[in-house]
Amino acid sequence: MKCVVTGSNVKVLGRAIHSLSRIGDELYFEPLEEGLALKTVNSSRSAYASFVFAPLFFQHYEVVNITGPFVNRQSSGEEDEQLFRCKIVMKSALTVFKSLASLEKTVEKCKILFSPDHSRLVFQLHCRYGITKTHNLSFQECESLQAVFAKDVCPNVLKVQAKVLVDTVVHFPVTLEEITMAVCSSKIQIRNFIEEETDPLKVMLTELSLSPDEFEFFQVLEEADITFCLKELRGLLSFAESSNLLVNIHFDSAGKPVIFNLEDTVLEVNFVLATLADVSERSQATQKERDAQSQKQSRHASKAAHYTGDDDFMSDDIDSFMIAMETTTLEEDARGVNDVASNLPVPSVAPPRSPTFPMQSGRRSGANRHTEERFTLPPEEEAEEEEEEE
Repeated sequence: MKCVVTGSNVKVLGRAIHSLSRIGDELYFEPLEEGLALKTVNSSRSAYASFVFAPLFFQHYEVVNITGPFVNRQSSGEEDEQLFRCKIVMKSALTVFKSLASLEKTVEKCKILFSPDHSRLVFQLHCRYGITKTHNLSFQECESLQAVFAKDVCPNVLKVQAKVLVDTVVHFPVTLEEITMAVCSSKIQIRNFIEEETDPLKVMLTELSLSPDEFEFFQVLEEADITFCLKELRGLLSFAESSNLLVNIHFDSAGKPVIFNLEDTVLEVNFVLATLADVSERSQATQKERDAQSQKQSRHASKAAHYTGDDDFMSDDIDSFMIAMETTTLEEDARGVNDVASNLPVPSVAPPRSPTFPMQSGRRSGANRHTEERFTLPPEEEAEEEEEEE
C-alpha cells in the first residue's frame, strides 16, 4: 500500500483522524479499490464512524496484494484476494497530525507506506526547507470493521448546514453526555436528556426549536423522540463545518440507530449512533429486573427465616438448660445448709431466702462457722458436765 496526500488535503486527513479520536481508541486502516477507509468504534459498540477517501483525493494511490504473515485472505471463487488490513492505537496516529494549524503551513506532502520487512505502518511528512519527519507505527492485523445499517429505508430524512447544528449544540455544556431530538412535522426540538429518576426541579433544562425553513431538506413521515450521545456528534460537526458540507440525518423510531452522513465527490463519511429505547420498553425492562431482584431477595429471606428458626430452638434449649443448672445449684446449696443445721446441738431458725438478693454460699458457710464456735463445747467440758449431772 502506498498513498500520497498533498496540499490542503493533508489537513483534511488530519481533521478526519481528530474527528475519529472522539469516538474510539483504535484506528482501522482498510485500503480498498474504491479508496482508503479509516474507521473506528467505541468500547461499548454504541458508536461507529468511517471516512472513505476516494482515489482522486490522493496524488498517488496504490493498493498492492501483499504476501506475508500480515495479510487477510478472502476466498472469491478460485482466486484468493489478499488484502492488507490493520489497526493502530489512536494516540499514535494523533502524534503524526498533532497540530492541525501547522499542517497546512509547514507540510507539503504526506506519504503513507506499508513496510512488510519491519512490520510497520510508515507516515512521512515532507515539510518545507527539505525537512522530512518519519513516524514508524506498529500495527496489529485485524478483520474488516463494518456496521450494519441501511440509511435508505429510514422514513425520516433531514439535510441541514453544519453551522446550524453547531450554533445549536453550543448552548449545551461540554460535560453533557446525551441530548434528545423530538421531531414532528412542524418543528424539531433539541433538549438535554434527563433521567426519569431525576427531579426536574433540581436540574436545568435547555431546549431549542428549529423550524423546517432552516433545513435544506425536511422529510418527517413518523414522529419520534430519539436520544443519542452528544460527544460523537460534536466530532462530526467540527469536521463538517471546516469542510463546509451538508449534514444528512437518517433516523427511525427510538431504539434504532441514527445515521449522520456527509457526502462529497472524493469523500464519504458515516457516523452511526445508537439511540435509547422507548420509555415504555425501558420501563418494562426495568420492571423485569426489579421482579427478578425481588424474587431473589424473597428466596434469600426464606432461607434466612429457616436458619433463624433453628437458632430460636437452639436458644430455647440453652435457656432451659441454664435454668435447670441454676435450679440444681440452688437445691444443692439448700440441702447442704439443712445438713449443717441438723448436726447443730442447738437448733437455730435460718433467715428466709430473699428472691431479689439470694444468699451467697460464702456468707452461709461463715455463719455456720460462727454458730459452731458459739454452741459447740470441747469434749472435756462435755464429759465434766455429764459427770456433774450424774
